[in-house]
Amino acid sequence: MAIKITDDCICCEACEPECPNNAIYAPEEAWKFSDGTTMENDEEREDGGFSDEFFYIATDKCTECRGFNDEPACAAVCPVDCCVDDEDHVETEDELMAKKNKLHA
Repeated sequence: MAIKITDDCICCEACEPECPNNAIYAPEEAWKFSDGTTMENDEEREDGGFSDEFFYIATDKCTECRGFNDEPACAAVCPVDCCVDDEDHVETEDELMAKKNKLHA
């Protein structure tokens, strides 16, 4: 399951540099698959979690840090515990690893 950032976010930016997939974006910033990955798709996207008020996670890039860390890095560093499981985007361990391998081929 992907991680999402709730509206409790205080925009402290602690989570953004911790994401190995570069899936965390500042408010109003459109995300790209190519940001921080080996994928060549530079198309800006506004789907997958876009927010104009607080940081957000592009769910198409979130792997819950599988293959990098034992737990989601964003949740580990968040001072207000607003990085939580996104129950609307449930994925198996195999699906998360396949996504990680696609992003970092």
